Amino acid sequence: MSNQASVLDNLEEVRAMIRRHKFNDYVFSIIGLIALMIGLLTLLTLFVDLVMDGYPRFTFEFLSEYPSRRAAHAGLLSAWIGSLLVMIVTFLSAVPMGVAAGLYLEEYAPKNWFSDLIEINVTNLAGVPSIVYGLLALGLFVYILDLGQSILTAGLTLGLLILPVVIVATREAVRGIPVAIREAAYAVGATKWQVVLHHVLHYSFGGILTGVIIGMARALGETAPLITIGALTFIAFLPPSPITDTPPFLNFEWLSSGFTVMPIQMFNWLSRPDHAFHMNAAATGALIIVVTLLMNGTAIWLRYRIRKNIKW
Repeated sequence: MSNQASVLDNLEEVRAMIRRHKFNDYVFSIIGLIALMIGLLTLLTLFVDLVMDGYPRFTFEFLSEYPSRRAAHAGLLSAWIGSLLVMIVTFLSAVPMGVAAGLYLEEYAPKNWFSDLIEINVTNLAGVPSIVYGLLALGLFVYILDLGQSILTAGLTLGLLILPVVIVATREAVRGIPVAIREAAYAVGATKWQVVLHHVLHYSFGGILTGVIIGMARALGETAPLITIGALTFIAFLPPSPITDTPPFLNFEWLSSGFTVMPIQMFNWLSRPDHAFHMNAAATGALIIVVTLLMNGTAIWLRYRIRKNIKW
Protein backbone atom coordinates (compact mmCIF):
# COMPACT_ATOMS: atom_id res chain seq x y z
CA MET A 1 0.00 0.00 0.00
CA SER A 2 2.84 2.38 0.81
CA ASN A 3 4.38 1.83 -2.64
CA GLN A 4 1.05 2.47 -4.32
CA ALA A 5 0.56 5.66 -2.30
CA SER A 6 4.05 6.78 -3.26
CA VAL A 7 3.30 6.21 -6.96
CA LEU A 8 0.06 8.17 -6.67
CA ASP A 9 1.87 11.01 -4.94
CA ASN A 10 4.47 11.09 -7.74
CA LEU A 11 1.73 11.12 -10.38
CA GLU A 12 0.02 14.00 -8.63
CA GLU A 13 3.29 15.92 -8.50
CA VAL A 14 3.82 15.34 -12.23
CA ARG A 15 0.27 16.55 -12.98
CA ALA A 16 0.84 19.63 -10.84
CA MET A 17 4.12 20.35 -12.64
CA ILE A 18 2.42 19.97 -16.04
CA ARG A 19 -0.40 22.31 -15.00
CA ARG A 20 2.14 24.84 -13.75
CA HIS A 21 4.13 24.70 -16.98
CA LYS A 22 0.97 25.06 -19.08
CA PHE A 23 -0.03 28.07 -17.01
CA ASN A 24 3.42 29.61 -17.50
CA ASP A 25 3.19 29.03 -21.25
CA TYR A 26 -0.23 30.66 -21.29
CA VAL A 27 1.01 33.69 -19.36
CA PHE A 28 4.05 34.05 -21.63
CA SER A 29 1.86 33.85 -24.76
CA ILE A 30 -0.42 36.58 -23.35
CA ILE A 31 2.59 38.81 -22.54
CA GLY A 32 4.02 38.24 -26.02
CA LEU A 33 0.67 39.06 -27.64
CA ILE A 34 0.38 42.28 -25.61
CA ALA A 35 3.93 43.31 -26.57
CA LEU A 36 3.17 42.60 -30.24
CA MET A 37 -0.07 44.58 -30.14
CA ILE A 38 1.65 47.56 -28.48
CA GLY A 39 4.24 47.65 -31.26
CA LEU A 40 1.68 47.24 -34.03
CA LEU A 41 -0.73 49.79 -32.57
CA THR A 42 2.09 52.30 -32.11
CA LEU A 43 3.17 51.88 -35.73
CA LEU A 44 -0.44 52.06 -36.92
CA THR A 45 -1.07 55.23 -34.90
CA LEU A 46 2.02 56.92 -36.32
CA PHE A 47 1.14 55.83 -39.85
CA VAL A 48 -2.45 57.07 -39.56
CA ASP A 49 -1.18 60.38 -38.19
CA LEU A 50 1.20 60.75 -41.15
CA VAL A 51 -1.57 59.90 -43.61
CA MET A 52 -3.97 62.40 -42.07
CA ASP A 53 -1.34 65.15 -42.10
CA GLY A 54 -0.11 64.46 -45.61
CA TYR A 55 -3.36 63.42 -47.27
CA PRO A 56 -3.76 66.64 -49.33
CA ARG A 57 -0.38 65.99 -50.96
CA PHE A 58 -1.15 62.46 -52.18
CA THR A 59 -1.35 63.50 -55.81
CA PHE A 60 0.44 62.64 -59.03
CA GLU A 61 1.90 66.15 -59.13
CA PHE A 62 3.62 65.51 -55.79
CA LEU A 63 5.57 62.64 -57.38
CA SER A 64 6.24 64.40 -60.69
CA GLU A 65 7.34 67.89 -59.52
CA TYR A 66 10.76 69.08 -58.37
CA PRO A 67 11.34 70.49 -54.89
CA SER A 68 10.35 74.13 -54.63
CA ARG A 69 10.53 77.03 -52.20
CA ARG A 70 6.74 77.07 -52.36
CA ALA A 71 5.32 74.19 -50.41
CA ALA A 72 2.21 73.81 -52.54
CA HIS A 73 4.33 73.28 -55.66
CA ALA A 74 7.09 71.16 -54.09
CA GLY A 75 7.43 67.57 -55.19
CA LEU A 76 9.42 64.37 -54.73
CA LEU A 77 10.61 63.75 -58.29
CA SER A 78 14.34 64.20 -57.76
CA ALA A 79 14.18 62.44 -54.36
CA TRP A 80 12.47 59.22 -55.47
CA ILE A 81 14.53 59.05 -58.66
CA GLY A 82 17.66 59.50 -56.54
CA SER A 83 16.50 56.78 -54.13
CA LEU A 84 15.89 54.41 -57.06
CA LEU A 85 19.33 54.98 -58.58
CA VAL A 86 21.08 54.65 -55.21
CA MET A 87 19.23 51.38 -54.57
CA ILE A 88 20.41 50.03 -57.94
CA VAL A 89 24.05 50.68 -57.02
CA THR A 90 23.46 49.29 -53.52
CA PHE A 91 21.98 46.08 -54.90
CA LEU A 92 24.75 45.54 -57.45
CA SER A 93 27.52 46.25 -54.96
CA ALA A 94 26.21 44.25 -51.99
CA VAL A 95 24.03 41.36 -53.09
CA PRO A 96 26.34 39.34 -55.40
CA MET A 97 29.27 39.79 -53.03
CA GLY A 98 27.18 39.05 -49.94
CA VAL A 99 25.64 35.88 -51.37
CA ALA A 100 29.02 34.65 -52.63
CA ALA A 101 30.65 35.37 -49.25
CA GLY A 102 27.87 33.58 -47.38
CA LEU A 103 28.14 30.52 -49.62
CA TYR A 104 31.91 30.44 -49.27
CA LEU A 105 31.86 30.73 -45.48
CA GLU A 106 29.24 28.02 -45.14
CA GLU A 107 30.28 25.57 -47.86
CA TYR A 108 33.95 26.07 -48.65
CA ALA A 109 35.75 27.82 -45.77
CA PRO A 110 37.66 25.48 -43.42
CA LYS A 111 36.25 25.31 -39.92
CA ASN A 112 39.06 26.85 -37.89
CA TRP A 113 39.73 29.84 -35.66
CA PHE A 114 40.14 32.18 -38.62
CA SER A 115 36.70 31.41 -40.09
CA ASP A 116 35.22 31.69 -36.58
CA LEU A 117 36.81 35.14 -36.28
CA ILE A 118 35.32 36.18 -39.62
CA GLU A 119 31.89 34.90 -38.55
CA ILE A 120 32.00 36.87 -35.30
CA ASN A 121 33.05 40.05 -37.09
CA VAL A 122 30.38 39.71 -39.77
CA THR A 123 27.70 39.20 -37.13
CA ASN A 124 28.93 42.24 -35.18
CA LEU A 125 29.05 44.40 -38.31
CA ALA A 126 25.36 43.70 -38.89
CA GLY A 127 24.62 45.64 -35.68
CA VAL A 128 27.01 48.58 -36.15
CA PRO A 129 25.23 51.98 -36.21
CA SER A 130 24.79 53.33 -39.72
CA ILE A 131 26.62 56.59 -38.95
CA VAL A 132 29.84 54.56 -38.58
CA TYR A 133 29.48 53.38 -42.18
CA GLY A 134 28.95 56.99 -43.21
CA LEU A 135 32.20 58.06 -41.57
CA LEU A 136 34.02 55.11 -43.16
CA ALA A 137 32.63 55.99 -46.59
CA LEU A 138 33.55 59.66 -46.15
CA GLY A 139 37.17 58.74 -45.57
CA LEU A 140 37.42 55.89 -48.07
CA PHE A 141 35.19 56.78 -51.02
CA VAL A 142 35.16 60.58 -50.86
CA TYR A 143 38.69 61.45 -49.73
CA ILE A 144 40.89 58.46 -50.60
CA LEU A 145 39.24 57.11 -53.77
CA ASP A 146 38.00 60.60 -54.76
CA LEU A 147 34.59 59.38 -55.93
CA GLY A 148 32.99 62.61 -54.76
CA GLN A 149 29.60 63.15 -53.19
CA SER A 150 27.86 61.13 -55.84
CA ILE A 151 25.29 58.40 -56.42
CA LEU A 152 28.12 55.87 -56.71
CA THR A 153 29.45 56.86 -53.28
CA ALA A 154 25.97 56.65 -51.75
CA GLY A 155 25.29 53.24 -53.28
CA LEU A 156 28.62 51.83 -52.12
CA THR A 157 28.03 53.23 -48.64
CA LEU A 158 24.64 51.58 -48.30
CA GLY A 159 26.11 48.46 -49.90
CA LEU A 160 28.60 48.25 -47.04
CA LEU A 161 25.72 48.78 -44.63
CA ILE A 162 23.61 45.84 -45.84
CA LEU A 163 26.50 43.54 -46.82
CA PRO A 164 26.67 41.86 -43.36
CA VAL A 165 22.89 41.45 -43.39
CA VAL A 166 23.02 39.66 -46.75
CA ILE A 167 25.90 37.44 -45.61
CA VAL A 168 24.13 36.42 -42.40
CA ALA A 169 20.84 35.79 -44.24
CA THR A 170 22.62 33.67 -46.84
CA ARG A 171 24.40 31.57 -44.21
CA GLU A 172 21.20 31.00 -42.24
CA ALA A 173 19.32 29.98 -45.39
CA VAL A 174 22.08 27.58 -46.43
CA ARG A 175 22.23 26.03 -42.95
CA GLY A 176 18.56 25.15 -43.22
CA ILE A 177 19.16 22.82 -46.18
CA PRO A 178 19.04 19.15 -45.05
CA VAL A 179 22.34 17.27 -45.27
CA ALA A 180 20.54 14.46 -47.09
CA ILE A 181 20.17 16.64 -50.17
CA ARG A 182 23.91 17.19 -50.38
CA GLU A 183 24.64 13.51 -49.77
CA ALA A 184 22.16 12.45 -52.47
CA ALA A 185 23.81 14.80 -54.99
CA TYR A 186 27.28 13.52 -54.13
CA ALA A 187 26.02 9.94 -54.42
CA VAL A 188 25.12 10.41 -58.10
CA GLY A 189 28.53 11.90 -58.90
CA ALA A 190 27.93 15.67 -58.58
CA THR A 191 30.91 17.90 -57.89
CA LYS A 192 31.09 20.36 -55.01
CA TRP A 193 30.21 23.29 -57.27
CA GLN A 194 27.30 21.42 -58.85
CA VAL A 195 25.91 20.60 -55.42
CA VAL A 196 26.18 24.24 -54.32
CA LEU A 197 24.78 25.72 -57.55
CA HIS A 198 22.00 23.28 -58.41
CA HIS A 199 20.92 22.15 -54.96
CA VAL A 200 22.09 24.30 -52.04
CA LEU A 201 21.56 27.65 -53.77
CA HIS A 202 18.33 26.47 -55.37
CA TYR A 203 16.72 25.31 -52.14
CA SER A 204 17.96 28.27 -50.07
CA PHE A 205 16.96 30.90 -52.64
CA GLY A 206 13.78 31.85 -50.76
CA GLY A 207 15.60 32.62 -47.52
CA ILE A 208 18.38 34.49 -49.33
CA LEU A 209 15.87 36.58 -51.25
CA THR A 210 14.06 37.45 -48.03
CA GLY A 211 17.28 38.69 -46.42
CA VAL A 212 18.18 40.72 -49.51
CA ILE A 213 14.81 42.48 -49.66
CA ILE A 214 14.82 43.23 -45.93
CA GLY A 215 18.34 44.65 -46.24
CA MET A 216 17.29 46.82 -49.19
CA ALA A 217 14.27 48.05 -47.24
CA ARG A 218 16.61 49.10 -44.42
CA ALA A 219 18.89 50.91 -46.85
CA LEU A 220 15.94 52.76 -48.37
CA GLY A 221 15.17 54.50 -45.09
CA GLU A 222 18.74 55.34 -44.05
CA THR A 223 19.64 59.01 -43.68
CA ALA A 224 22.66 59.38 -41.38
CA PRO A 225 25.33 57.82 -43.64
CA LEU A 226 24.12 59.75 -46.69
CA ILE A 227 24.17 63.06 -44.83
CA THR A 228 27.69 62.23 -43.68
CA ILE A 229 28.98 61.78 -47.23
CA GLY A 230 27.36 65.04 -48.35
CA ALA A 231 24.00 64.23 -49.93
CA LEU A 232 22.15 67.35 -51.08
CA THR A 233 19.06 68.48 -49.21
CA PHE A 234 17.63 70.48 -52.13
CA ILE A 235 18.09 69.37 -55.72
CA ALA A 236 15.95 70.60 -58.64
CA PHE A 237 17.38 68.47 -61.44
CA LEU A 238 17.63 64.83 -62.39
CA PRO A 239 20.82 62.84 -62.95
CA PRO A 240 21.64 61.86 -66.55
CA SER A 241 19.59 58.92 -67.76
CA PRO A 242 21.30 55.52 -67.43
CA ILE A 243 19.84 54.51 -70.82
CA THR A 244 20.42 56.38 -74.07
CA ASP A 245 19.16 56.03 -77.63
CA THR A 246 22.64 55.61 -79.13
CA PRO A 247 24.95 52.58 -78.92
CA PRO A 248 25.96 51.09 -76.54
CA PHE A 249 22.67 52.43 -75.07
CA LEU A 250 24.17 52.77 -71.59
CA ASN A 251 25.33 55.94 -69.88
CA PHE A 252 27.38 55.91 -66.67
CA GLU A 253 27.56 59.66 -66.10
CA TRP A 254 24.72 59.38 -63.60
CA LEU A 255 27.03 57.56 -61.20
CA SER A 256 29.01 60.79 -60.59
CA SER A 257 25.95 63.04 -60.32
CA GLY A 258 24.79 64.80 -57.17
CA PHE A 259 21.73 63.32 -55.53
CA THR A 260 19.14 63.41 -52.81
CA VAL A 261 16.88 60.66 -51.45
CA MET A 262 13.43 60.60 -49.91
CA PRO A 263 14.46 60.49 -46.22
CA ILE A 264 16.78 63.49 -46.70
CA GLN A 265 14.10 65.44 -48.58
CA MET A 266 11.72 64.65 -45.73
CA PHE A 267 14.30 65.92 -43.22
CA ASN A 268 14.69 69.13 -45.24
CA TRP A 269 10.97 69.84 -45.19
CA LEU A 270 10.68 69.07 -41.48
CA SER A 271 13.41 71.63 -40.71
CA ARG A 272 11.31 74.45 -42.16
CA PRO A 273 8.86 76.38 -39.98
CA ASP A 274 6.04 76.51 -42.53
CA HIS A 275 3.33 73.94 -41.72
CA ALA A 276 2.74 73.35 -45.43
CA PHE A 277 6.21 71.86 -45.72
CA HIS A 278 5.41 69.61 -42.77
CA MET A 279 2.48 68.26 -44.78
CA ASN A 280 4.92 67.37 -47.56
CA ALA A 281 7.18 65.65 -45.02
CA ALA A 282 4.24 63.66 -43.64
CA ALA A 283 3.25 62.52 -47.12
CA THR A 284 6.87 61.48 -47.79
CA GLY A 285 7.06 59.56 -44.50
CA ALA A 286 3.84 57.71 -45.27
CA LEU A 287 5.16 56.84 -48.73
CA ILE A 288 8.42 55.48 -47.29
CA ILE A 289 6.51 53.34 -44.78
CA VAL A 290 4.25 51.97 -47.52
CA VAL A 291 7.20 51.10 -49.77
CA THR A 292 9.04 49.45 -46.85
CA LEU A 293 5.99 47.40 -45.87
CA LEU A 294 5.46 46.36 -49.49
CA MET A 295 9.07 45.23 -49.75
CA ASN A 296 8.84 43.21 -46.54
CA GLY A 297 5.48 41.78 -47.55
CA THR A 298 6.89 40.83 -50.94
CA ALA A 299 9.80 39.07 -49.23
CA ILE A 300 7.41 37.01 -47.08
CA TRP A 301 5.18 36.17 -50.05
CA LEU A 302 8.09 35.16 -52.29
CA ARG A 303 9.59 32.99 -49.56
CA TYR A 304 6.24 31.26 -49.09
CA ARG A 305 5.75 30.71 -52.83
CA ILE A 306 9.30 29.45 -53.39
CA ARG A 307 9.18 27.04 -50.47
CA LYS A 308 5.76 25.82 -51.56
CA ASN A 309 6.98 25.03 -55.08
CA ILE A 310 10.17 23.27 -53.94
CA LYS A 311 9.88 19.50 -53.72
CA TRP A 312 12.16 18.11 -51.00
